[in-house]
Amino acid sequence: MKNFLLIFTSVLIAVFGQLSMKHGISRANLVAGLGEISSVYGYFVSAFTNPFVIMGFLLYGLSSLFWLIVLGRVELSYAYPLVSMGYVLAVFFSWLLFREHVSVIRIVGLVVICIGVTLLSRS
Repeated sequence: MKNFLLIFTSVLIAVFGQLSMKHGISRANLVAGLGEISSVYGYFVSAFTNPFVIMGFLLYGLSSLFWLIVLGRVELSYAYPLVSMGYVLAVFFSWLLFREHVSVIRIVGLVVICIGVTLLSRS
């Protein structure tokens, strides 16, 4: 159970990193900013100076530290498939925080992922 919590913590922190970066890019109006090659530099400067994008990368770094602990304790063939919990969490929080549309087919896919994660966690 302790190892599962470490994996879940790593995944959850990574998902919050994604959410933070999405929020930062959306607030900076940079979603469609790569139309011309000359704007690439400005896009990345704007993106990487956004506090939410920076926080997202920091959260990814923290997630990686937890993942290193996981790798030292758990078989990779067990741990890595559990990273798919991130898909479920990302879709849920995207729906909750960003009001993104989640179709029925996505929900079915997430149920399949949940079944797989449940089977893996019991092995």
